[in-house]
Amino acid sequence: GDRAIKYREVENIRNLLGTAVNVQAMVFGNMGDTSGTGVCFTRDPNHGENTLFGEFLINAQGEDVVAGIRTPKPISELETAMPDVYAEFKSNTDILEKHYGDMQDVEFTIQEGKLFMLQTRTGKRGGEAAVKIAVDLVEEGLATKDEAIMKVLPEHLDQLLHPRFSNVESDGYKSSVVATGLPASPGAAVGRIAFTNEKVVENKKNGIPSILVRDETSPDDIEGMYGSEGILTARGGMTSHAAVVARGWGRPCICGCTSTNVDEEKGELTVTMDDGTQKMFKEDELISLNGNTGEVLAGEQLVAPPAITGNLATFMEWVDDVRSVDVLANADTPKDAKEARKNGATGIGLCRTEHMFFQPERISKVRQLILGDDEQQTAALEELLVYQRNDFEGIFKEMDGFPVTIRLLDPPLHEFLPSDDEEIISSLAVQLGSSVEQLKEQIKSQEEVNPMLGLRGCRLGITKPAVIEMQTRAVIEAALNAIDAGVDAKADIMVPLVSKVEEFRVQAALIRSIAAKVFEERGQTCDFKVGTMIEIPRAALTSHQIAEEADFFSFGSNDLTQMTFGYSRDDVASFLPTYISKGILLDDPFVTIDTEGVGQLIKMTVENGRSVKPSLKIGVCGEHGGDPRSVKFFSNEADLTYVSCSPFRVPIARLAAAQASVEKH
Repeated sequence: GDRAIKYREVENIRNLLGTAVNVQAMVFGNMGDTSGTGVCFTRDPNHGENTLFGEFLINAQGEDVVAGIRTPKPISELETAMPDVYAEFKSNTDILEKHYGDMQDVEFTIQEGKLFMLQTRTGKRGGEAAVKIAVDLVEEGLATKDEAIMKVLPEHLDQLLHPRFSNVESDGYKSSVVATGLPASPGAAVGRIAFTNEKVVENKKNGIPSILVRDETSPDDIEGMYGSEGILTARGGMTSHAAVVARGWGRPCICGCTSTNVDEEKGELTVTMDDGTQKMFKEDELISLNGNTGEVLAGEQLVAPPAITGNLATFMEWVDDVRSVDVLANADTPKDAKEARKNGATGIGLCRTEHMFFQPERISKVRQLILGDDEQQTAALEELLVYQRNDFEGIFKEMDGFPVTIRLLDPPLHEFLPSDDEEIISSLAVQLGSSVEQLKEQIKSQEEVNPMLGLRGCRLGITKPAVIEMQTRAVIEAALNAIDAGVDAKADIMVPLVSKVEEFRVQAALIRSIAAKVFEERGQTCDFKVGTMIEIPRAALTSHQIAEEADFFSFGSNDLTQMTFGYSRDDVASFLPTYISKGILLDDPFVTIDTEGVGQLIKMTVENGRSVKPSLKIGVCGEHGGDPRSVKFFSNEADLTYVSCSPFRVPIARLAAAQASVEKH
């Protein structure tokens, strides 16, 4: 049936041989006041307390308890109504817990004073309960630490680490749902609709929370995304710009909400409901986003803060003792680095230097660098050097003693240029001493047919070496400054989008020459490494050559997946649901690593790279680094040194790595 199919899909149950059937004698709970029926958890599934949690009805059958026809009584009242039955039932639940080593969900019937235990299964539980029960079971001697680690699901930690709506099962909540999109970044957000960056900024100044609503986002929207409580886009997939940035900043985000139409000029969000009717929302109206489910709700829903208990620290200590893979974080600012450290990251696996450029005062300098004359470009580089050096220094201080992997400029330059915002273009024209028309022509000349395969990554660094010189200087000077301040700074410089060893060789030589120049100027040195991202299939195929030159590898699994499949990750939502429903794909390959294709490239790269350098450090810094099933592959099959993910997913990756180790051993 449809419900069974959907349940298997949600629970990721596959390849079933068939359905099992139990045949047993019927018993009746509706045979008078000495009969009854009930359902009971052996512990509280919400908070984890070791007390029976359930309900029963006198003179009733099982369906009467769950159908809501009669109001059941709490299980504690069974002790008064039938003390002997209750004592036997309590004894049975203790036996079942000891046998299965976990909280049980039990169904029972009492027929004329005789207790029948009909069914038991492992009980479902919330995040707070999952962690408490796991810790308690170990303390009570009912489970080992390894067994306890396997009882907590990644989504349980997700519930603990993000704000959530208080009562998603209530009629009020369900009736408020107006649309559903892709749950791109978890958490709960409530705010007033804002269609522009300027509106978000204005609201923030006035203490008004905003939900940024766009057809799709671009790097121009960074200020609005950062200032918002949550993000809603009509287009885009789980690895679109909005999704990646939102996850990195811990903002709830829903993408690909195709039943919505965004008219930014009119300031209207139109939702086409399931029955074909339309509902319109204006700017400043309140809406709520559930980033865990992808639900968009009208009005304001009650948000509960993260429910982190003392048991979580104990549990995570066990997790770290077991896992064999390091967990690092993708962090672009000192604030992100601090959050990553707080969540247990042991380094930065990806610092995206381009994300440091999107603040208004900085992006104008990047635009000056791209569009200005030689003198303006030099001036822009000098100012950007100061910004980058300060940021890197702050990150080194937050990560004292842990490695910080800094990726040199990666995206195509068009991402930094204004599209059609007349106000920004006019201001930039004044800054550059150019006319608006001339500037528009310049911007148009920068356009590429396929920018993601165009002038970006190391190609940009090779054709515009001054950018790499500035970034290298910023990294090395920041490291030396941090060391002078008593910080153990560990800098790893990463060259993006390499496809040939010759590309890496040119960039590495430039980086090392600039570092040597800084060392001579300062009269002091520091250790640093130069490595590369493996994100183009050709780099994977020739990894043995690149390993001769590189100090480390890091898989950019987003681009590697995109280039291996030939799928645009920003457009995959248009056909992905069909592919999954027809069984062409089992999972979104941008969420869970494709072990048969992309995974084989990864394993081959590791094998070939370590055949040249047996101790070569190899990690992954794409979105897959925070996906539990992907982490299992990286740990147990690919034998990576580390995974790196959003600071807010670090505890989940730590748990996934520990569970992978338990399964392996």
